[in-house]
Amino acid sequence: MTTTTGINGSSGGAPGPSGEPGARALPDSLIPTLPGHHYTDPDVFAREQRHLFEQMWFCAVRSADLARPGAFRTVPVGRESVLVSRSRGGAVRAFLNICRHRGAKLCTEPEGEVRRNFQCPYHAWTYDLDGKLIAAPNLTSMPDIDRTEYGLVKVHVREWLGYVWVCLADEPPSFEDDVIGAVTARLGDADAVDRWDVESLELGRRVTYDVRANWKLIIENFMECYHCATIHPELTEVLPEFADGFAAQYYVGHGAAFGDEVSGFTVDGGDGLDTLPGVGADQDRRYYAITVRPQVFLNLVPDHVIVHRMYPTAPDRTRVECDWLYLPQVVADGRDLTRSVELFHRVNEQDFDACERCQQVMGSRAYRHGGVLVPSEHHIGEFHDWVRARCGTDGPPPPA
Repeated sequence: MTTTTGINGSSGGAPGPSGEPGARALPDSLIPTLPGHHYTDPDVFAREQRHLFEQMWFCAVRSADLARPGAFRTVPVGRESVLVSRSRGGAVRAFLNICRHRGAKLCTEPEGEVRRNFQCPYHAWTYDLDGKLIAAPNLTSMPDIDRTEYGLVKVHVREWLGYVWVCLADEPPSFEDDVIGAVTARLGDADAVDRWDVESLELGRRVTYDVRANWKLIIENFMECYHCATIHPELTEVLPEFADGFAAQYYVGHGAAFGDEVSGFTVDGGDGLDTLPGVGADQDRRYYAITVRPQVFLNLVPDHVIVHRMYPTAPDRTRVECDWLYLPQVVADGRDLTRSVELFHRVNEQDFDACERCQQVMGSRAYRHGGVLVPSEHHIGEFHDWVRARCGTDGPPPPA
């Protein structure tokens, strides 16, 4: 991403005795946001890591990225590094990426492939692809060591929509309720997402963005369209109703309609690629956006699917990996995806630039008590309540 920096002024209520804008009564049409320190405070971020990213289902990698036994990727999940790999039998496994001997990081590369096992580069403790300890210097002289007990620490795994989801909790929450349920609640039908047959699609393009902003700013931005007319000229040409400032994605079962003169979900509104076979007349020429908390955006259009995965790494830093998925023959034939990819790539860069502008001033005294949400953004208040309830971060702003 080409980062554009800038500083966004913010307004507060009536100044307090020291000239600092303070908490104030709001008119009925406005509700408050989170205070600014929720986007900058390491302690708040640590609580979010513990109570959200380390307790909920987390979309870690695309299944196809683990094409063969021994293929692996390492991903940050909360405060942990998680090793996701494919076993010799073809099953997906996930482990904490740490050697059981002295705690060295087992795999230091973000992705790779091993032939038969994982070996710690420090003291050569070696684990098979199912995580069992199989070798170590002088291991035979330690017959009392249980090789399964001293194997890698396993992480819960599910595969869905062609992605590997992991959960670090000892007892994971219901995948059906938290993940599948979020998609069902948005589309209004438990089987609706099957029409896009996401598992069968192929990766056409992947772009990774290094966003200098708190992860919540990115979710909040995705949840509203009050900003669309201001910063998304290409998107509002394709989806005219987004120019009205209302988030069509939050009407259950509703997809934003393409403009009358628009042929496809492309940067110029021209023809798209081959329509997905399962997409019916009710879904054709429409865009659906879904948030799966805490870190996935799913975007459905007639000829492709776009999946965003967020990896929060610091209070002010988030890596976003964005996949564009198409029919296998579209990718195999080498079809030109440029106009298709460019539309949402521009949207991403426009959104992330806006989030970075906000992040730069979250520590301002003008934002100590936060900002406000207009009526078309009130649903963001529910997201804020959800974060605070799960993380126990309801306290007042810290002293100025």
